[in-house]
Amino acid sequence: MEDKKRPLFMISVVCEMFHVHPQTLRLYEREGLLHPQRVGGARLYSQEDLERIRTILNLTKDLGVNRAGVDIILRMRHRLEALHREVEEMMDYLERDIRKEFEKRIREMFEEEEISESR
Repeated sequence: MEDKKRPLFMISVVCEMFHVHPQTLRLYEREGLLHPQRVGGARLYSQEDLERIRTILNLTKDLGVNRAGVDIILRMRHRLEALHREVEEMMDYLERDIRKEFEKRIREMFEEEEISESR
């Protein structure tokens, strides 16, 4: 399991860290903004959850975005990150393909040169 996804923090600790009421986090969970893991019935939050809470609080408290807007922004951000990963994978593929083609052409050039020198 990735460290950022490992559930470590109880709701009381998270509330203290962010100066929010437990009902705030429960509301975010009910509305699908957060997905803490359950261990023995207790909500446990990961480092990734803390980053998401920080983003939610920044959007709502600092920028005045309502929860519906937060949901849209978070979903768009998730899609953008997925697209970014896809572009990176495509660039890696293209780079490998271009490298193979370049190496092939270099080999062919050397082979042609060797043939012309042997004549």
